[in-house]
Amino acid sequence: MSTTPHVVITREPTGNVIAEGGDELAVTLLKRAGFVIETTPRSFWYRLPWDMGEERENQMASHAARMLTAVGYQVELDADLDVTRITTPTDPRGKRVYGHQIMSLTDQLNGAGTYTDAAGLVQHIVDPEDGVLVRLGEFFEAAAVQANVADTDDGWHLSHLCEDAATTLTSLAEDVRNAGLQMQRLGPPWKRSWQEGVATYYATAPRPRTGATPAAEEPSVTPTDTPRPGRSR
Repeated sequence: MSTTPHVVITREPTGNVIAEGGDELAVTLLKRAGFVIETTPRSFWYRLPWDMGEERENQMASHAARMLTAVGYQVELDADLDVTRITTPTDPRGKRVYGHQIMSLTDQLNGAGTYTDAAGLVQHIVDPEDGVLVRLGEFFEAAAVQANVADTDDGWHLSHLCEDAATTLTSLAEDVRNAGLQMQRLGPPWKRSWQEGVATYYATAPRPRTGATPAAEEPSVTPTDTPRPGRSR
């Protein structure tokens, strides 16, 4: 279990954006992100400067959270402060972050300008080593183990369901593992540059013959002393 101190960044009912927790390094990063110190005789915390406007405060709070997360801190950031969070009508606070990441990938696929771009996005899903399908299979395998630990009929039933899901995902991942390459092949054929065309021509053109060309064969000459047919002396 991680022992890295948590950092909590919230907006108070008064509208102030404050940060609490962490250690000396976290404090340094918060200062770098624009937070200023507030102290009382018994405690201290950090806040963003006043009168910046909510939009700017949200941007700075999100930036601070990214900096802290990048070096290993676990950050609790109010959903209302997170400018990177995707929301939907069914998830207005953006808690289903992993599903939203797939949704973002789908949006990118819909907007892909070339089959090469589309293939790169498809590969995030179908890659046989690190694709989403492979990782989902591993997730359900872990869920099956967790359910089995309960050692109850309901736990065993759920464990079997998760095992079946893992098997299905593994099979699906195998079936579509080449989908990215197939998507790329749908694009226009590769066109050579004129330089490559010239180089190919000289590499494959017939080479000229060298040395003397054999002379044409001369017709044979009949000796003068040989009698010709049909004549006699």
